[in-house]
Amino acid sequence: MLTEQALNLSTRIEELLVAQNPRGMARLRPQLAPGYCVRAAQKLWEYREQTILIGTGFPVANTFETDGPAGAMALYEALQNVGADVWLAGPPALAAVLAPTHQVLALHAAHASEQQRHCEESLGRIKPDLIIAIEVPGAAIDGHYYNIRGIDISAQCGNFESFMKTQGCPTIGIGDGGNEAGMGNIDALAAELPIKQAVSRCDELVIADVSNWGAYALVGFLGHWAQQPFLQDLRHRPLLEWLTEHGAVDGVTHKTTATEDGLPLGSGNRLIDALLSVFDTKGDIR
Repeated sequence: MLTEQALNLSTRIEELLVAQNPRGMARLRPQLAPGYCVRAAQKLWEYREQTILIGTGFPVANTFETDGPAGAMALYEALQNVGADVWLAGPPALAAVLAPTHQVLALHAAHASEQQRHCEESLGRIKPDLIIAIEVPGAAIDGHYYNIRGIDISAQCGNFESFMKTQGCPTIGIGDGGNEAGMGNIDALAAELPIKQAVSRCDELVIADVSNWGAYALVGFLGHWAQQPFLQDLRHRPLLEWLTEHGAVDGVTHKTTATEDGLPLGSGNRLIDALLSVFDTKGDIR
């Protein structure tokens, strides 16, 4: 059971994460039981000394977008600092960029049987105790993957959802549009979102205007409990700039700019400042 303080703080953060509402996430929030941010963070804290696999990297314009990897990298570092053995999984281009500084797993687009074999081999080697999907393509009811424009991008997608389903461990999804892994926890079509909704479910779903921001909220909780300045030290703009220098693009504009999902420059930093203001509280929020 959540304490009243924890529930109130989580609810404030959940409201903040969808305040701009560019893609209708605020309309989906009432479908989730309040407190989902702190519940997801509690799960991370519970598994902080075990093996955690983070999937990210939504394919766009023959590369990957800035939204997802930045949040995954921030969460990777925070989880490492509290004792977890962390792995990042993503498309080959992203995996190659991250390999010098992170434990990585490249997800190749392939036939279903080959993807499943790769999944089982990788799980046998890594043995994750918890799996997180941050801005990961989720299959629609027809088994295909679609971007926000409704274009079939299946040929570009490695099936990270198979990792979530096969391992049988707790799963967390973070998404911002309704077409990401784990979004089956809600009914985006009931909210009249113009998308091909993903149908896979997860144990805890975090929604945000930008998926990176949902990851940052979880980083904030970890820092609060560890009494470490993880969120204060997060360098959002340099992260985006580093990603664009290595091939990432804004997922909406498809331009090589240090922005996320077509939002104005600096939106992410303002969100972090707002999160820090919310976390500036005393007492136990577990």
